[in-house]
Amino acid sequence: MNRLIIVSNRTPGKDPAAGGLAVALRKTLADRNGFWFGWSGKLTEKPSPDAMFENIDGLSVGRIDLTRDDHHAYYAGFSNSILWPSFHLRLDLATIEAPWYEGYRRVNAQFAKALLPHLQPDDVIWVHDYHLIPLATELRALGARNRIGFYLHIPFPTTDALYAIPHHNELMRDLARYDIVGLQANRDVIAFTDFADNQSPSSLADGPLEAVDFSRTEVAAFPIGSDPDAFARLATSPAANKMIKRMQRFLDDQRLLIGVDRLDYSKGLPQRVEAYEKLLANNAHLRRLVHLLQVAPPSRDTIKEYQETSDALDAMCGRVMGRFAEPDWAPLTYVKRAYGQPSLAGLFRLARVGLVTPLRDGMNLVAHEYVAAQNPDNPGVLVLSRFAGAAEIFPEALLVNPFDTDETAEALRLALEMGLDERKQRWQALMDAARHYSIDNWAQNFLARLNPAGAQGGGGPDRDFLYLASVA
Repeated sequence: MNRLIIVSNRTPGKDPAAGGLAVALRKTLADRNGFWFGWSGKLTEKPSPDAMFENIDGLSVGRIDLTRDDHHAYYAGFSNSILWPSFHLRLDLATIEAPWYEGYRRVNAQFAKALLPHLQPDDVIWVHDYHLIPLATELRALGARNRIGFYLHIPFPTTDALYAIPHHNELMRDLARYDIVGLQANRDVIAFTDFADNQSPSSLADGPLEAVDFSRTEVAAFPIGSDPDAFARLATSPAANKMIKRMQRFLDDQRLLIGVDRLDYSKGLPQRVEAYEKLLANNAHLRRLVHLLQVAPPSRDTIKEYQETSDALDAMCGRVMGRFAEPDWAPLTYVKRAYGQPSLAGLFRLARVGLVTPLRDGMNLVAHEYVAAQNPDNPGVLVLSRFAGAAEIFPEALLVNPFDTDETAEALRLALEMGLDERKQRWQALMDAARHYSIDNWAQNFLARLNPAGAQGGGGPDRDFLYLASVA
């Protein structure tokens, strides 16, 4: 088997992984030879030309340091102040500074130069997420002929939003240097194909008009998943049971609604709490019978828009507490810190309703984990945003428009009052889908496309651009 090289902005550390990307890929790489490569998390006076390798929990991990200025331009700047809001269709939150693009490309070039000496000719390289879109271009420029795949963990933007991104044609040319581009959902493939079929005139920054050639690149949807059976076992572990008993003492007979998200403006957290407020306002009989737990550890809290989201959520939770709380009943608990996977599994298993209501999201593995954690004999109900990638594979959830808080409030009422037979029927269908789109199947499907028998590196010209509606 060819070695697998995973490249991402951040690499696994010794602490428990909190993000969906790290949790998903640890198992994938553990089953194959190779290493994980990325930024060390350290900021230095000078960029590090060489990678430093160490063994972390049996994984070989290579890292490079970045300068403070380069990291700011590459990460906080171009990646998270331009690409992230634009890909999530929040152009109103995008801040454009010309030097950020230079830093973004400079860091990608640094990644490529540090990675190249550690590559073998038959290595298969799997690049992850929007921070590293130009990496294949930089590696090809250095002579790498390996098979290189790219996977986007966030939504792909609509064509109009893509046009608003500085140097968007250059970025699309970068994607065309990959052998395969994997996206979360069919809607993302459609958006990509729309650009490929209807390319706009170049901006001044992009130079003369020149269509991007995608004839050497395969584009397909590979819905990412979790390990549902492992998470189901975790939900009945001693640590999970400890959390369940702790919460049961607090809740007494109240039914728990739960949301677990990074504190990010794409997650729709103020709208979610507003929907819960409307649930209580419109259904007085549910007061004192329900409790919302929102777990939202801070994310990129040095960026202004994230602090504004935090402030809005603080105010919304305070309003609900002030309006509905009694001396012996609190309608919600809002926690700004992360919990370990066993504790979360226990909370998910206890919760009658799982709330996954982003305004726009890639897949959202919380939906998968909530489903996996349920008690098959008495499962809860998943309330899911139509704008999460998970909505395409989980139609049996209660799908909502998170911008319509009245609709979400009504879905919460239906979920709380849903009978056992319907809850079990819906859950079984969701669990079947979670198993079908498991992390193992996701990785196997992507790597089978990236490294087919007898494939040559570099993306041969005989391969056509493919629109694959789904990959099973």
